[in-house]
Amino acid sequence: MKPEVYISDLASYVGQVVTLRGWLYNKRSSGKVKFLILRDGSGYLQCVVFKGNVSEDKFSLAETFGQEASFEVTGKIKVEPRAVGGYEMDVTDVNLISNSVDFPITPKEHGIEFLIDNRHLWLRSKRQVAIMKIRHRIVKAIRDFFDQKGFVLFDPPIITPNACEGTSTLFEFDYFDLGKAYLTQSGQLYAEAGAMAFGKVYTFGPTFRAEKSKTRRHLTEFWMVEPEMAFYNLDDDMDLAEEFLEYIVQSVLNDKKEELIVLERDLTKLEC
Repeated sequence: MKPEVYISDLASYVGQVVTLRGWLYNKRSSGKVKFLILRDGSGYLQCVVFKGNVSEDKFSLAETFGQEASFEVTGKIKVEPRAVGGYEMDVTDVNLISNSVDFPITPKEHGIEFLIDNRHLWLRSKRQVAIMKIRHRIVKAIRDFFDQKGFVLFDPPIITPNACEGTSTLFEFDYFDLGKAYLTQSGQLYAEAGAMAFGKVYTFGPTFRAEKSKTRRHLTEFWMVEPEMAFYNLDDDMDLAEEFLEYIVQSVLNDKKEELIVLERDLTKLEC
């Protein structure tokens, strides 16, 4: 059954009893009270389990939860500025959905190679969640910007018969019995044709470079946005680029400031 309430909704549920489902981010105990930090993808919530508010069995059950165990918790929501997320739950019931044993990514520091090898689990960490949410907002802002400017999204193929730049950096493979084909370097050639039909188009999708490198400036796969406009001169191009960057930055600042703080970014240089 899908959740009816998420942690991000709790401002509307102060003083009410709700049921949440998620995963155990962290926990600690102090005598007759246990603090379970629940994460559900939308946020984090401190769930306070007092021994007198739940049965002995449920209190003991909460002690068995491993890091990243999935569980369901019910209780009353209250404002608590000192708690993560600014809210807290006084728990009246807790149920284990599935326990987790020996979760490899503990709160201690880990090396980058270890984290990359466990990328599917690393995604659950606060920093990675913040990065992905910011990326999601950037993608939405890109599409919103061009939509508002009257551009048409023009999707080029990922498998192409030719290069638009240099053949030395292409991923090449056999395309059945028809000869060679390549993973796209750019949607530029298709976008130029589209601009002649629609006036203003943009492509936005994965592109590939067969360059063996681990630097941030030479990724083998990345997403690229490319607008093409008929009758624009250089000044028009520069104006569009400036407006585009400003729109993206302000969109992220307005909607994802909390995530930027998690990443310890200096926002003063970006705020108007």
